[in-house]
Amino acid sequence: MDEKLIVVVDDDPEIIKLMSVALKDEGFDVKGFSCAEELFGFMEKEKPGLILLDVTLPRLNGFEICKILKSNDRFSSIPVIILSGRSGEADKVFGLDAGSDDYIVKPCTINEIKARVRAVLRRYSKDNGEKKIYIGGDKVIMDLERHEVTVDGKKIDLTQVEFKVLERLASRKNFAFSRKNILEFLWGEEKVVVARTIDVHVRHLRKKLGDAEKYIKNVRGIGYKLEEEE
Repeated sequence: MDEKLIVVVDDDPEIIKLMSVALKDEGFDVKGFSCAEELFGFMEKEKPGLILLDVTLPRLNGFEICKILKSNDRFSSIPVIILSGRSGEADKVFGLDAGSDDYIVKPCTINEIKARVRAVLRRYSKDNGEKKIYIGGDKVIMDLERHEVTVDGKKIDLTQVEFKVLERLASRKNFAFSRKNILEFLWGEEKVVVARTIDVHVRHLRKKLGDAEKYIKNVRGIGYKLEEEE
């Protein structure tokens, strides 16, 4: 993955130009594409560090493109930020269900986009020290250095957000974390405040953990905790 390469997908060439100039000023390399075909053709050879994806595109829309990327093992770990003129909570949840890592409502400023990009990339930076977290004995092993999770010795593919949610819950077992606390761990002060954000990511995480999803417990009126069974 080229962490300095950002891909912008928008059918408006002026928006691509504007974003390219702004992001290059931040030290990034930028590639712009106007449709899914151009993006997928490029990604056959390259793997960018982040994708800014407009919703309104010809043929395949941004939500559909995001779902395809996140269902592909090669690309599922690439952060995707969706840009959309749809501001309703249902639309934001739909974007999260598609696998996006952030959702920006247009119109927005270039400074906001740059701040969101920095926040997502900070969130996904790897821990420099060797560290592993064991859940349920050695049933689930989180390797924080390699950013990998195995269940019964088999590697599972988590998005960056799913990994961080599990890391947060596992950092203090049997402690009930509020949704607000988990949001702040993920996004800090630049978090996207959507009521069901954490619920969406936990649902996806549980599905990928298989029978190990039993360790993640709902705490009514609060949020979630990781509880190891005797």
